[in-house]
Amino acid sequence: MLFYLICYDIPDDKRRKKIADILEGYGSRVQYSVFESVLNAKQYKELRKRLKKVFKENEDNLRFYPISAHTLKQMEIWGQSSELTNPPKSIII
Repeated sequence: MLFYLICYDIPDDKRRKKIADILEGYGSRVQYSVFESVLNAKQYKELRKRLKKVFKENEDNLRFYPISAHTLKQMEIWGQSSELTNPPKSIII
């Protein structure tokens, strides 16, 4: 399991809603276009497959940032909704 920060910039309202709906099934929305997810390899592959069906490469921007256990410990969260999505309990390297 890995912790992912997933961000998007989708100019089309309908497509943006579809992308957000898919992401909500895999993690927690922490800002309007930012999600935190804890995913195993199978879930990550499935999520990418589902998103590719909606995503338009020449118009949209999606970013997936895997966060290591070391980096996760250094995260700072300020302001509203300051709880971090439950990080994985253990990481296999």
